Amino acid sequence: MKAEVTAIIEMAPEGGFWAICSEFPGANGQGETFEKTKENLRQAVELIVQDRMGAD
Repeated sequence: MKAEVTAIIEMAPEGGFWAICSEFPGANGQGETFEKTKENLRQAVELIVQDRMGAD
């Protein structure tokens, strides 16, 4: 199943990027590139969803 969420991705002052997803409090990511940051945020959201569903 695929779903769309809103990601806020901004440049970090020290370099790279940081990201949050307001639909999933606590979901955040960071990375040296935009794509890596987006991937890290996606993984954080997946972990939160798995945790809420009680999946291992």
